[in-house]
Amino acid sequence: MLAPTRVLRASWSSTLRLPRSSFPPRPLPTARSEYLRRCTDELYAWQQSEARFQHKHTPPETFTLHDGPPYANGPLHVGHALNKITKDIICRFQVGQGKKVSYLPGWDCHGLPIEIKALQAQKQDAANTDAVSVRKAAHKLAARTIEEQKRGFREWAVMGDWDHAYTTMNRDFELRQLDVFSAMFAKGLIYRQFKPVYWSPSSTTALAEAELEYDEGHQSLAAYVRFPLHLSPALKSGALKGIEGDIGLAIWTTTPWTLPANKAVAVHRDMEYCIVKDVDHDGDLTLVAASRVAEYQKAIERELVVVLPGLRGADLAGSLEYENPFQRANGLQPVIHADFVTDASGTGLVHLAPGHGMDDYNVCSVMGIPAFAPIDDAGAFTKYAFPEQPELLEGLPVSDVKRTGSNAVCNFLKKEGLLRGRHNYRHKYPIDWRTKQPVVVRATEQWFANVENIKNASMKAITDVNFKPETGRSRLESFIQGRSQWCISRQRAWGVPIPALYKVEGETLEAAMDSKIIEHVIGVIKERGINAWWTDAQDDPAWKPEHLSGTYVRGKDTMDVWFDSGTSWTLLPRQEDQPVADVYLEGTDQHRGWFQSSLLTHVATQPYDAATVRAPYKTLITHGFTLDSEGRKMSKSLGNVISPSQIMSGELLPPIKRKKQKGKGATKEPINDSTPTYDAMGSDALRLWAASSDYTRDVTIGQPVLLSVNQALHKYRVTFKWLLGIFSLPSCPPPFSSFTTLRSEDLENQPLPLLTDTLALHRLKQVSNAVHAHYTDYEFSKGINTINKYIANDLSAFYFETLKDRIYTGDKHDCQHLQRVLGRIFFELLHMLAPICPLLVEEVWHHTPQPLQTSTTHPARAHWTPLAQSPDTAQQLDAMLAHIADISSAVNTAQERLRADKKIGSSLESGVALLLPAPALKALQDCFVACTRAGVDALDDQFAGLFVVSAFRVRGLDGVREVDAQQWAWREEQPVVSSSFENAKIVVHPPAAEKCARCWRFVREGHEELCKRCEGVVEE
Repeated sequence: MLAPTRVLRASWSSTLRLPRSSFPPRPLPTARSEYLRRCTDELYAWQQSEARFQHKHTPPETFTLHDGPPYANGPLHVGHALNKITKDIICRFQVGQGKKVSYLPGWDCHGLPIEIKALQAQKQDAANTDAVSVRKAAHKLAARTIEEQKRGFREWAVMGDWDHAYTTMNRDFELRQLDVFSAMFAKGLIYRQFKPVYWSPSSTTALAEAELEYDEGHQSLAAYVRFPLHLSPALKSGALKGIEGDIGLAIWTTTPWTLPANKAVAVHRDMEYCIVKDVDHDGDLTLVAASRVAEYQKAIERELVVVLPGLRGADLAGSLEYENPFQRANGLQPVIHADFVTDASGTGLVHLAPGHGMDDYNVCSVMGIPAFAPIDDAGAFTKYAFPEQPELLEGLPVSDVKRTGSNAVCNFLKKEGLLRGRHNYRHKYPIDWRTKQPVVVRATEQWFANVENIKNASMKAITDVNFKPETGRSRLESFIQGRSQWCISRQRAWGVPIPALYKVEGETLEAAMDSKIIEHVIGVIKERGINAWWTDAQDDPAWKPEHLSGTYVRGKDTMDVWFDSGTSWTLLPRQEDQPVADVYLEGTDQHRGWFQSSLLTHVATQPYDAATVRAPYKTLITHGFTLDSEGRKMSKSLGNVISPSQIMSGELLPPIKRKKQKGKGATKEPINDSTPTYDAMGSDALRLWAASSDYTRDVTIGQPVLLSVNQALHKYRVTFKWLLGIFSLPSCPPPFSSFTTLRSEDLENQPLPLLTDTLALHRLKQVSNAVHAHYTDYEFSKGINTINKYIANDLSAFYFETLKDRIYTGDKHDCQHLQRVLGRIFFELLHMLAPICPLLVEEVWHHTPQPLQTSTTHPARAHWTPLAQSPDTAQQLDAMLAHIADISSAVNTAQERLRADKKIGSSLESGVALLLPAPALKALQDCFVACTRAGVDALDDQFAGLFVVSAFRVRGLDGVREVDAQQWAWREEQPVVSSSFENAKIVVHPPAAEKCARCWRFVREGHEELCKRCEGVVEE
């Protein structure tokens, strides 16, 4: 046998077909901007162009993804990346479906966070800065942030109509928003009322429910308080007859600071109450719920004696009055019935402050009890909290961490002998979503949208909406059902003004709003600009419409930012009997925010009592939040914030180890590696991370995840580099001129295809259909998982291994046949990766041989439909794949043992015998014939190539003797574990022939230098 010396190897190397390509192992920074331009700006402009659809006789199918505007107040983070890249993947896939895609990026520009940040940047205090200066600073900050964020989005290869991106501070946007407000007012949906709203002392403005978060572990100061009772004559002679001495009632509250605003106490008409005596406290008599005596006794840590049981709430409501020690001048206050009173906690009697609670307000307003909220904008008591002793409470904050207001109230009550106990109480409590500070409920005059009247229409509108994930439906429904009003006014300068005028009546201002006022204000804004609302003199007559008499000034309230972005659907053209957008996609917190405000404003401008009411979206997709690898939210204090640029640069991964230099240029000096080099894969790494993430839940990101992403990208690049080399073989140019036409060819019907090629095409079709289905269902992580498994298992570990010998050393005809098969795989991979890694696809296409580029439709511009499957042979091909997997597992196990024993190195240094029972042998042979349309006699040779061994024999169990009779230097047996083959086994043994010096297979006859196949190829 000829020894494979270097000289011998070199002598035949010129006859081999070795794929070579200039495709680099990593993206080259010098080419990045050009690839980026082609796959974003050029692609978006092309897919929108009329030339694209000029051959069609019908209007093109359109697809609109409406962008929920990010907030223009800070740098981009990985949450932005998950959001924007997922949107871009959707748009790119829809372009591949032949649709004309519309994606107009936008920014939310108004609101408190931008206002505060702008003033902080200028080292100004909001309290001492006029509205005009505030607006100027905020506009400047928002405009600068938009450009910075836009630059980042475009670097991520997010395509869109960037030159016409919308902002909520744009003049035309603001005018459309005012038009929606006007339409809602005309329908009676806008009103002004003095009622409780969520108020943020830290932001000094009202908040809507969508602007709240909740602190699950908030600690409040809770108190038990006794109010002195005054009994009606009927009670004295009736239910309470015989009770001597003063009686009080006990209430429990987690907000003692609201007691100065107390206006009533509620009982439940169906509950049982009793009078208890506090023996150790001067024999005090106190009214509590019968079922709460034990808990009340435990709370005050004194023994109580029931002296009068069996009192019904119905007898007490309307017959008892009590004194509020903070408001004695207002006289006695009533005990009333309320449905929400329970005996689940407290004393069974509920303190009502209609100025500090919505339920309290609803109960009291029916009975004519006014709301009263003696705190100011900063959340501090006013002098009206305790008119008799204003200095005791005035100016004390009620929501600070020290609980100053509640402690002052409790201290006074203790001094008066009315405090029965206080303790710390942990519970869920609302906080300002921007400042993260506690909010209070405070009655103020605000502008509201009546959403109760459009609630049923809104529920009807989302009936036909597709939710992804489906749990989003119940979440949005719960927010709609749980809301009857929407506080739309904010006490800020940076926003769209509520178009209200106020009549000056002495020292008071009386709000005035009607359709004429609104339309007049809109007209002036069109003429002078929205800033004139603040810059014009207050007595400027241009703002007062002719039908008003008297002196009027302009209001200072602005609209809730959710009203701003919630009207962004007005940017989209109306669709006949269709929602204006195909998809809305944002984070899961937007069910109570943008998703809801968009729905409400859209429904409000339709005839919402009609049979058909439409939401602004066909499909509503929500994604989770981004967390670190330990499942924690990212924050600067934890030091776990990850920037998208860090993912693109690869700096979160271990540095690349520099290889030692060899040869003449090598140096003996140690390498001073002070500057680490990272595996920078660019925006495709960021995009692949986003696409690989199951966005329907919270998404983790850290080094383990990013390592797998970079490994996948390298696998893509190695795969494409090898394929590009095969299409660039000088001695074997591809037999086709276009990937587009190749894709439509029926390669399976060519005569006697090899099993490996047939299986490869079968798997390609399965993967093509699976990935297309996942993308259609917006399940991109499943699509990427399918692609990654296909490349790693079906291509790299199986198919590519089987055909290297055929390409490198086989005959030209077989090589060209393989180029046709690989051409389909290559083009299909580009189709599948085009929405995910557009820069990679652009780079691969740039390195594709020019003749193939010229006559092929660019994969990002081609209409991608999944490859047609062959149902008549699919079952047999799936069965064959299962057989091969079982046999391969056994062969690999045996070969690994032989490698460990130093018996073999390459798998070509072995032969395999597969021994099967007769029924299994017949089934395998029949399956082979059905899959290949070749004869049974071709099975051994094809299996040898398929399993990359030098010889393969398939025999029945009657061939065991033949195998056992062989005098091999070594052998290794392994049973085949298979549901199809019982009692089957493989025997791995040395090949009988000699090693071919050219192809290295052990198929050469002893007296020859090359095997017969190589001799023929060399002669050719």
